[in-house]
Amino acid sequence: QVQLVESGGGLVQAGGSLRLSCAASERTFSTNVMGWFRQAPGQEREFVAAIAAINWSGGSTSYADSVKGRFTISRDSAKNTVYLQMNSLKAEDTAVYYCAATSAMIITTIPSTYKSWGQGTQVTVSS
Repeated sequence: QVQLVESGGGLVQAGGSLRLSCAASERTFSTNVMGWFRQAPGQEREFVAAIAAINWSGGSTSYADSVKGRFTISRDSAKNTVYLQMNSLKAEDTAVYYCAATSAMIITTIPSTYKSWGQGTQVTVSS
């Protein structure tokens, strides 16, 4: 199973920016699609963004409506790393952010379809 390690979380004021990174232990079909999810206290885990491998779907991306225009997902295949650039952060973005990977050949927003998960990184936005 692919190991995923997130980094880059922290405390930031509303309107600020953070960049999360997720390093995968290997690049295989198991990381065809890599995504970011988040979970706030008392809430269900929700989809944030996902990106497909360039060789499968041309590196297509998908975003939750709540983050469109503010967050950007990207991946560096040479480094087996996916990034989430978060701008114009809001208090409601506060959550633990998880990186995930799946062998699916199209982007999926459903958490149960992702087989590998990172340990999570806390993002706190103060208002």
